[in-house]
Amino acid sequence: MENLLKIKDLHVNAGEKEILKGLNLQINKGEVHVIMGPNGAGKSTLANVILNNPEYTRTEGDIIFENENINDLRTDERAKKGIFMSFQSPEEIPGISVQNFIKSAKVAKDEKPVRIFEFKKNLEQTMKDLNMNVEYSNRDLNVGFSGGEKKKNEILQMLMLEPKLAILDETDSGLDVDAIKTVSKGINMYHNENNGVLIITHGTKILENLHVDYVHILVNGKIIKTADGSLAQEIEKQGYEAYREEKANG
Repeated sequence: MENLLKIKDLHVNAGEKEILKGLNLQINKGEVHVIMGPNGAGKSTLANVILNNPEYTRTEGDIIFENENINDLRTDERAKKGIFMSFQSPEEIPGISVQNFIKSAKVAKDEKPVRIFEFKKNLEQTMKDLNMNVEYSNRDLNVGFSGGEKKKNEILQMLMLEPKLAILDETDSGLDVDAIKTVSKGINMYHNENNGVLIITHGTKILENLHVDYVHILVNGKIIKTADGSLAQEIEKQGYEAYREEKANG
């Protein structure tokens, strides 16, 4: 299998505090990975540092994307390489419509103009597939949107931009069952043998309709256990206490 993302001995600080403490992770093309862990373990930090959020400082280790070290690349440069992140709390952006935002992002990523008619047709069909009101394409980005609509809009962006790696940071949080099913449907529509998915989640509902290759447990800044999709169900039943003890004893 062809390697997509490799993280080696990653140490990351938020301010003076070390959050990630030697994290290792490898995602190959065609794989779906899930990261679970207690609050404060470093899950969202990992997502943010892959896209080089300036609030976090990498102090040690390497982030390698398609066999290229991207440690020194800016956020926009990483996005152009094909890394996408769906945010836990999507921002409202007055003055720019959903359609124009996605169109601008697509032009920036692909570095070529879009064919407007084809783009609009594709956008409308994708919105219908995600049970979104097509009229929302002309509304200001996320302004007045419900939590579920904002999260669906993130999935819409992912499908339209077709990144090589999609990182979904608790996209399912606060969503009802139907909205979670729609998000899962979007992930299935996106995922193929040439891309990869990294899902960060607290719950297992979003995973019910997905094929998951690996589940990783992140505790205190390190991945302490990796297994197949059944590990998520185990965590749902038992919680993280056993793994905290395992880490302490190890």
